[in-house]
Amino acid sequence: MSIGNSPEDERPFEDVTEEARPPIGRVLQQARIAAGLTVDDVSTATRVRIAIVHAIEADNFAPCGGDVYARGHIRTLAKAVHLDPGPLLDQYDAEHGGRPAPTPAAPLFEAERIRPERRGPNWTAAMVAAIVAVIGFVGFTMFKGETDSGSKDQVAEGSTPSADKSSAPSAGTGKPTDPKPDPTESAIAAAPQDKVTVQVSATDGRSWISAKDHNGRLLFDGLLKQGESKTFQDSSKINLVLGDAGAIQLYVNGKKIDDDWQPGAVERLTYTKGDPQEG
Repeated sequence: MSIGNSPEDERPFEDVTEEARPPIGRVLQQARIAAGLTVDDVSTATRVRIAIVHAIEADNFAPCGGDVYARGHIRTLAKAVHLDPGPLLDQYDAEHGGRPAPTPAAPLFEAERIRPERRGPNWTAAMVAAIVAVIGFVGFTMFKGETDSGSKDQVAEGSTPSADKSSAPSAGTGKPTDPKPDPTESAIAAAPQDKVTVQVSATDGRSWISAKDHNGRLLFDGLLKQGESKTFQDSSKINLVLGDAGAIQLYVNGKKIDDDWQPGAVERLTYTKGDPQEG
């Protein structure tokens, strides 16, 4: 009979204290679902192709075209679904051989100093510059005239429409002009009645928004920072997608939309001409 530990007692202990981390793609997919976004929404917001988004969520980074592009896509998708990209990038580096080495900077060479030669005035260059200046002044004058003549029929983003001539006092009557509108009201209150005008303002935070006209043409797709606003106009219909509706204030055809949207809620809205109404 032998004294001591048996062979079974000498087996190495398995380290089971560290839980396996979930795959990067699964983390991004679960965060996207929790944010109420589809793959198409994320692709539209980030400009990452739908096929690549699907591949990354399946933990397949080959379609990205390399580690540098894969890390960039991970960072972009993480921000779109409100995740900190740092831990995901560290996990990717650990699983794929570390962070890519930086490209070495090209050596700098000191330019050879050349003694300038004395030259007379370059009359040709002066004449060309004078001709360009004249052409530029004429073009600017014509453009300014066209802009002034068409300003009555256009509503530009951030501009205030001109006051209606009917509000001016009649000659010789001495009657005061109509009172100015409340400065707290949106400037789009004077928008044409035969069109639909929508102003989107990020009053309580930032939000990704997307706007399309009645033909499905994309008018805007991007992040609206707090304090910024965008105005969209179409002949019949405006389609909106709000990534964080709780941070947005809407004015439609000059009227404020008082909807109690929750922070982080994704809203898809359609507005038409006349009294504000959702399509």
